[in-house]
Amino acid sequence: MRVILASASPRRRDLLTMIGVPHEVLPADVDETYLAGEDPRSHAERLARAKAAVLAARAPEAVVIAADTIVVIDGDVLGKPRDADEAARSLRRLSGRTHTVFTAVAVARGARMASGVEEVRVTFRALDDATIAAYVATREPMDKAGAYGIQGYGAAIVERIDGDYFAVMGLAIGRMLALLRTLGVRYDFRGLELA
Repeated sequence: MRVILASASPRRRDLLTMIGVPHEVLPADVDETYLAGEDPRSHAERLARAKAAVLAARAPEAVVIAADTIVVIDGDVLGKPRDADEAARSLRRLSGRTHTVFTAVAVARGARMASGVEEVRVTFRALDDATIAAYVATREPMDKAGAYGIQGYGAAIVERIDGDYFAVMGLAIGRMLALLRTLGVRYDFRGLELA
């Protein structure tokens, strides 16, 4: 079965590889602008569905997996930092506090699509300026929503997670597999196959 990951994220690719799902990577280019009045949860799900739809239209015979991850604190979205200063500002804001990560997953097979959103609460330990500077110097924060990667050096700054660890990495595996089952696709530890 052909499986397409509609994302360039190395973390999402690693997670599919980790659970033994052979796949190809074909990023979907979609407009990520917020719609008027759109909340972060709805925005993440809309983007995941849009990414899946683009690739499903190109390859209707394939199973398409798409995702979108958004980090929110105090009602504000912390996207991928544009530079080291913005990364440091985001990390200062997260320091010693709890924030929310929304990871939406959409799966498509032909004209059928299913989607859902995992909501995870992540608490950072208190970070001093020297720790923030040292973490930013690793360059890890630069391509990640919220300016941290929980699966890398960022593991050292997270105190607690309430919810799906893999959703914080960028792909809620349990949610994805449940959605695939609704499309008649099952996982058997060797990959995906028609149920």
